[in-house]
Amino acid sequence: MVSGNHDSAERLAFGARLMNARGIFLSQAYEGQVEKIGFEDAHGPVTIHLLPFIRPSAVRHALSEEAESITDYQTALEAVVRHMEIFREERNVLLAHQFVTGAMCCESEEVTVGGLDNVDASVFDAFDYVALGHIHSPQSVGRPQVRYCGTPLKYSFSEAAQEKSLTVVELEEKGNVQIRTLPLKPLRDMRRIKGTYMEVTDRSFYEGTNCEDYIQVTLTDEEDVPDGLQKLRTIYPNIMRLEYDNCRTRGNTGLEETGEIEKKSELELFSEFYEKQNNQPMSAIQEAFIRKMIEEMKE
Repeated sequence: MVSGNHDSAERLAFGARLMNARGIFLSQAYEGQVEKIGFEDAHGPVTIHLLPFIRPSAVRHALSEEAESITDYQTALEAVVRHMEIFREERNVLLAHQFVTGAMCCESEEVTVGGLDNVDASVFDAFDYVALGHIHSPQSVGRPQVRYCGTPLKYSFSEAAQEKSLTVVELEEKGNVQIRTLPLKPLRDMRRIKGTYMEVTDRSFYEGTNCEDYIQVTLTDEEDVPDGLQKLRTIYPNIMRLEYDNCRTRGNTGLEETGEIEKKSELELFSEFYEKQNNQPMSAIQEAFIRKMIEEMKE
């Protein structure tokens, strides 16, 4: 196991020696060396390298003689790999937790503005297989042998369309790596549904589906459904989000300058505000109601 960007490597590594005796290997904080675990099978030795999530500052501290050349995540990782003991004629596996350039991410992941924490997949060329953490979507980056297994569960609705899986890697002789995936089916999936209130509550719409899934409902009704979330929960008890897709939400809700405000009446100002918020003018009934309210307030 290796620590990630949300973990404390020092805390996780506490007691690592005790766990090693039970066959559980945990990376220490990076201090200039990357731990490695050796195994052997019918095809010879296999070395698994444990690289925790690292930041350039940690590498500059550990490799002080090269500090000036370590300016970003790319140069930091290059320096780390350069100082690793890798027997290239043997099989090498790397466990790492970094953001590799080109990986597809989703809204539940922490992304650095401008991609400052990106590293190129070529930095891992010395390894037969690279098991990556950090990105929730299962995918390979650069080459099939550099792979994010992804998370076992969905953590936001941006992951709703993903098929979660377990990555199984078989290392045969040097240069022969077999990769396959096993689908993971959760007790409750995370899904998006869309339609009018009458459509999504019609039995024919939800019959045959797991109504206890974690649901995001997007209603296309022009008028908000009073107490809609609670009403929908009678069918979808684990609904997590209710949104609307209509003229009001699709319109530009940004408010522009009203111009000469002093010359406009309260009704004119409110009418402009309402139209910008809802992308449609008030009805005659609404206008009469607002006019009456303004008159009562003035009295």
